[in-house]
Amino acid sequence: MITIGQGTARTPSALSRRDFLRAGSVGVGTMGLMSTESPMRRPSTGGDPPGAVILLLLVGGPSQLETWDPKPDAPAEVRGPFDTIPTRVPGLRISEHLPRLAARMDRVALVRSMHHDAAPIHETGLQLLQAGRLFVKGGPEAPNLGSATAQVLGSRGGLPPSLIVPSPIGNTGVRISRGQGAGWLGEHLEPFRLDADPASASYDPAAALRRAGRSLIAMGSRLGPSSGPLPLDAPARLDAPARNAFDLRREPERLRDAYGRDTFGQGCLLARRLVEGGARLVTVNMFDTVFDRTTWDCHGASPFSTLDDYARELLPRLDRALSTLLDDLGSRGLLETTMVVATGEFGRTPRLNEAGGRDHWPGVWSALLAGGGIRGGAVLGASDAHAAAPADRPVTPQELRATMCHGLGLRRDAYLRGPSGEPYRPAGDAEPIRELLG
Repeated sequence: MITIGQGTARTPSALSRRDFLRAGSVGVGTMGLMSTESPMRRPSTGGDPPGAVILLLLVGGPSQLETWDPKPDAPAEVRGPFDTIPTRVPGLRISEHLPRLAARMDRVALVRSMHHDAAPIHETGLQLLQAGRLFVKGGPEAPNLGSATAQVLGSRGGLPPSLIVPSPIGNTGVRISRGQGAGWLGEHLEPFRLDADPASASYDPAAALRRAGRSLIAMGSRLGPSSGPLPLDAPARLDAPARNAFDLRREPERLRDAYGRDTFGQGCLLARRLVEGGARLVTVNMFDTVFDRTTWDCHGASPFSTLDDYARELLPRLDRALSTLLDDLGSRGLLETTMVVATGEFGRTPRLNEAGGRDHWPGVWSALLAGGGIRGGAVLGASDAHAAAPADRPVTPQELRATMCHGLGLRRDAYLRGPSGEPYRPAGDAEPIRELLG
């Protein structure tokens, strides 16, 4: 196992949901006010950068202890009910319910020291991961990474630069943004939303594109002529090859089976087709809510999930889809230029609660990265003995986002202009995780 990094640990914030909402009235972010003006600076990249990113958002926040960072020597109330298994990387063990990924760990990297110190709610982590900052209550929202990338780099291959599959995240408990919109860049740069289940027997890509096209055309009408023409991601403008990228019927049945015939598995397959066709960033939301269905939000009692759900459904589904995605990208020569990132918005409490589940814990969690120049077989950072806080090389969501910017080819000296002329860097102020870049 290649273990990388030396650093100091940080402890999680004790800020409650109520504290967060109270703080929001005076601002919990550092974002300046920006406008939808055109880029202030779009440096030459020496040609269109080849990179793409597939972001697998494991909505609900998987437990670090039951996935990538088990603690088999910890007390039972800490280590939880699962055993561990060895992986392709000597000395590295992960959850027993991830056998396919265990056989591929030499091709991926783990970050075991993700953390943030904002309020322990889903929305803060989702904002930090996707927009790079917390939003000020009542103020303009910073753009999602995909929207910023679309503004700076534009489209290629006739496909939208940024897409969300199958649909944006909805209710996660607090009525604030989840960081998946275009923000102050304007509705015409919203990520493309499929808003259809690619695993459904009734999935019709042509019908889905027609619905999305009507939505975007209506959007352009509301914005008015001063906002300029609709971008190239209007589905009505997609040529036949671009439209075909949405058609999973063109894939062999055995490959569709390998991904899994559930929404997440078929979403991962669709993501591969889209980046193959020229999309830059495809976000696959594993779930659109954390309520009244099986998700990673394992509080242990209804309306949330249990660790039994992890073993029976969630971990096998992730294991199957993600391992197949890595194999599929690799067999097509796409893994070298496509970065795959799998992460939740936070981790889970290091001790089981009274219901046998785990609650919200932004103090530490794990993320997986592969492809796009990521060093395989590496483990960056570490949590403490109970997976409660980083013990080495703490990594923030902003750093993970900056690493995705690197994978997209989004240069750090690219700027957009705000309403008062202030610069906004889509790549953000954080540095990419250099230790993982080959």
